[in-house]
Amino acid sequence: MKTKELGIGLLGFGTAGAGVVEGLQRNGALLAERLGVKLVLRKIADLDLDTDRGVTVERALLTRDAEAVVRDPNVDVVVELIGGTGMAKKFVLEALKLGKPVVTANKKLLAEYGTEIFSASAAAGAPIHFEASVGGGIPVIKALREGLVANHIKSIYGILNGTCNYILTRMEREKLPFDAVLKAAQAAGYAEAEPSLDIDGHDTAHKAIVLASLAYGSTVPLAAAHIEGIRGLAAEDITDALEMGYRIKLLGIVKRGASGVSVRVHPTLVPLQHMLAAVDGVFNAILIEGDLVGQTLYFGRGAGRQATASAVLSDLADVARDRAAGASHPLALPGQASAGLHAQATGAELVRCYLRLALLDKPGMLARVAQLLGAHQISIASVMQKESSIGNHVPVVIVTHEAPEQAFQQALAAIDQLDIVGAPTVRLRIEDFA
Repeated sequence: MKTKELGIGLLGFGTAGAGVVEGLQRNGALLAERLGVKLVLRKIADLDLDTDRGVTVERALLTRDAEAVVRDPNVDVVVELIGGTGMAKKFVLEALKLGKPVVTANKKLLAEYGTEIFSASAAAGAPIHFEASVGGGIPVIKALREGLVANHIKSIYGILNGTCNYILTRMEREKLPFDAVLKAAQAAGYAEAEPSLDIDGHDTAHKAIVLASLAYGSTVPLAAAHIEGIRGLAAEDITDALEMGYRIKLLGIVKRGASGVSVRVHPTLVPLQHMLAAVDGVFNAILIEGDLVGQTLYFGRGAGRQATASAVLSDLADVARDRAAGASHPLALPGQASAGLHAQATGAELVRCYLRLALLDKPGMLARVAQLLGAHQISIASVMQKESSIGNHVPVVIVTHEAPEQAFQQALAAIDQLDIVGAPTVRLRIEDFA
């Protein structure tokens, strides 16, 4: 009996694309044995056909014409690894319109145009798979779609950007300032030459939006996310957090409350004894809580050639199984039970905060700050004052109890107007995972 084949058209032959080709060459026979379907690379499209990618492919497979690859009748599934939202979006929509399944790692495309992409997938009856879009090789998408399908998802906490986690780890261990570690990360290849997508929290936000949309079966708008990065985070705040029993991590946080879903990205104080606090370096971790299963944790490399390839090949395996079984195409979002789900109003969520103020070194100054916090219904849990000073001001750290996000915004705006405050107040959120 002739072995079934699945023809693959690969768009993008950069780091991720070369990893997929390498993975097919190394483990293609293993995949064919496990699937009963041979994954065959039909065409590779990229504008640069000459750079050495560290893998050998037949020249006849290479083309600069991505549209021809999408339309090729011998291509059964399109793998989009171009990135961005320009040509990538065009080719993804075209492939779906032709009824061809799509595999992508493009979290930015899904976060910004998810409604359009998923609607096109549903209309054409062609699935879009995106395991590699979040967490690199960590199978968190499959966990949400399959392993946790019986659960109402209560919350998701994710360390979703290896660059930021690497920077925070080195700042803590080596007592180095942010700018110095960023330069070292760029030299080591862990950070881009233009790092704003990572360090300003946007990459994490894209991934959090994908997870939120999948968890609740309805696209969550990126504009609804609150986004803060780690740019300029002070080493003294990392030290203060450690002294109080916390480690600072950049978290993507998804929660569902009575008024809707909230998506937040910001540096967060995480208790040292918590699992997420132990995730160091370039590694990622995602903590998902379901109403039946409780907490589950997913850990691994969040980026890189081989990790991304593992996730892409996993999606291709799903496409191959569906084709072999003659199965109907699954939609990207599991049902529409949550259709019409609202994004929670900005400022409505309850948060607990670490505040570092530069207060004039005179009696009664803290009382004035406490009075303003109290006026906004924010109560103080603890206060720590350092003996060091900057001119006539001393650093004072206040840890609060929970209060609405909006209350903190209003209170800090008033506090920073006081003549006793020598610099803008530093505010970091705290998650106790109670």
